[in-house]
Amino acid sequence: MQFKEIIGQEKIKQQLMQTVKENRISHAQLFLSPLGSGALPLSIAYAQYINCLDKGENDSCGVCSSCRKYEKYIHPDLHFSYPFFSSGKEDVAQNYIEEWRSLLLHDFYFDIDIWRSKLDAANKQANINIAECHDIIKKLSYKAFEADTKVLIMWLPEYLDKQGNALLKLIEEPPANTLFIFIAQSQDQILSTILSRTQIIKIPKLSGEEISNYLLQKAGLSEHQAIDYSFLADGNLIEAKALASDKQTDSSGKFTEWLRNGFSNKVPALIDFTDEAAKWGRENQKNFLKYGVNYLRECCLIISGAEELVKLPPLTLETAKNLSHKVLTLPMAEAIIAQLEKAHYHIERNANPKILFLDVSLQLVKIIRFKTLPSGTQYIYN
Repeated sequence: MQFKEIIGQEKIKQQLMQTVKENRISHAQLFLSPLGSGALPLSIAYAQYINCLDKGENDSCGVCSSCRKYEKYIHPDLHFSYPFFSSGKEDVAQNYIEEWRSLLLHDFYFDIDIWRSKLDAANKQANINIAECHDIIKKLSYKAFEADTKVLIMWLPEYLDKQGNALLKLIEEPPANTLFIFIAQSQDQILSTILSRTQIIKIPKLSGEEISNYLLQKAGLSEHQAIDYSFLADGNLIEAKALASDKQTDSSGKFTEWLRNGFSNKVPALIDFTDEAAKWGRENQKNFLKYGVNYLRECCLIISGAEELVKLPPLTLETAKNLSHKVLTLPMAEAIIAQLEKAHYHIERNANPKILFLDVSLQLVKIIRFKTLPSGTQYIYN
């Protein structure tokens, strides 16, 4: 992967190349970036540039033996680690390398949900386990096969639990010519022991102009559409691509239907929804609840008269406006958000999904239909 393939981030590209030219590459780096800003492809292009046999002033050559292997993600000295849905204690990321390469070759802008869709996740939750940590130590203890620098790119170290401490000695005192690059979205969720041992490189979200230019060139949109979608995406190229494809997530339709059934007190429909939601698997259930929280926060902006700040896709914006103007109030929306966040917490801790979603559905009826907040006090809105 070459730098020229990556959307925007020109300042970061120059900064990374300068570290190579001046021979001041930090051995452990954390690329901290918002979702959809291109941190993962930047890390791969950086590694390719470091090991390119005929690097140019502004990019790797793309044709030497090292670059050709990097382009297919098969270089023997390029290693990846990432969250996966373990089927056993000895499962490691390498077991899913073909799916990982396939996804990168298809589109190197993706998130954990897209990655999950490529795997047989069932009810499992994503993580980077202790077996994977031991496998990393083993792989990096070997001498480099071809390149001057061995590279390990870990995508989403947020999924490392305390077992990540097994990597501390390796990160602090790595073998010669070894480079760690961590790709993260949330600094607060990374083990502090790992965080303290890395050089943080903050990668900004993409500008509206960069995203709109991409949509104009690659998605065949009109200038007006490209500008609208770049605004809604708010620097997230993954979201911009979804909008350009007129994709409306299943969560959107299911969530608004759930709200309507709660308002109409359609108990049989709510029970049917509970049966359906119980079969989704825990990651999909968590995603649905997260979507609901975000959706209602946008509704709060509408209720507060700040529609210009709302970033819902056009397909769902009108529905949100109708709900916000005719049904919801701020206290009601806040009460529902609290219920969804509590449900998300319990799903993460393996609560029975059928019982949980039925309880949340009944709370939804109380809040919307009967205007009763969880405290039991009656709230009558205008």
